[in-house]
Amino acid sequence: MELKIRKYSWQLAPSAIREIRQTVFIDEQGVPAELEWDDTDEISDHYIGVLPDNTPVAVARLVPSVTDLGRIGRMAILKEHRGQGFGEQMLRHVMQEASGQFDQLHLSAQEYAVPFYEKLGFHVCSTPYDDAGIPHLDMRCLATPQILADDSAPVFPTLLGKDDTTWHFNSEQDHLNLMDTVAGQASHRIWLYDRLLDHEIYDRERLRDIFSEMARRHRICEIRLLVHDDKPLVQRRHQLIQLMKRLPSKIELRLVNTDYPGEEQAFLIADREGIAYRHRFDSLEGWARFADPGRVKLQAEAFQRMWETARPSLELRELPL
Repeated sequence: MELKIRKYSWQLAPSAIREIRQTVFIDEQGVPAELEWDDTDEISDHYIGVLPDNTPVAVARLVPSVTDLGRIGRMAILKEHRGQGFGEQMLRHVMQEASGQFDQLHLSAQEYAVPFYEKLGFHVCSTPYDDAGIPHLDMRCLATPQILADDSAPVFPTLLGKDDTTWHFNSEQDHLNLMDTVAGQASHRIWLYDRLLDHEIYDRERLRDIFSEMARRHRICEIRLLVHDDKPLVQRRHQLIQLMKRLPSKIELRLVNTDYPGEEQAFLIADREGIAYRHRFDSLEGWARFADPGRVKLQAEAFQRMWETARPSLELRELPL
């Protein structure tokens, strides 16, 4: 059954939005009322899903931010209407509305609901924490436009270790979204190989934050950056290099030894499952795979051969913080 989904400001929202949240979160789940109702409601877009006879059954809200980040929250389906696909309809609708506004979407998921959000491309990006006495995890989606545009997208799209399809890209934004989604799910290894750390591709706040989060969350992990040319790094304060200066035990950069043949394709590998691959250094065409241990093993072996003969960056030593 198809829901009709409508959007409101808090000031104009029908009483059913508050009633559904009261029923699900406060009455059913025991969330204290003072935590359920907050000032964020005033600045959020609120969505309500109704049946063809206009019976309200589901709600959600979208919280804007001053950055390119939107937060989906307060998703609730009345108990008697669960298991009919209404939650997915609501989430997909809000994602569609948000995809043109925000660079990434975040949400706080109750632990039991994580698989539900994974089915639409969200991945876990935190350790478990308590919220109103209920275990939660933070989740994010960095490739919303690509996921929504692919009618044949698999269950668990872009999920590391579960999605074995190939995601093609031929534009800068598609490339960045898919590469960041690969990197954002790594737990112990990110190996990056390119001709240089191009500012348009790598000197970005979102990628810096992904690397920083991995280093903070995982005690044993490594980020290796392997490039041919490090001179552009001194032109301005490259965000990855500044991060490397602060986390020298987690992030290392080396230069390819020109006496040994190197790969002609740029790639990033995450753990032993994920890879984002460009066909040429000067091209934005390529693909990403999230569960391809065979290909990742081959690229990791090629990376390791280049890494073992590579040398430290002299330019980097002179780069001030």
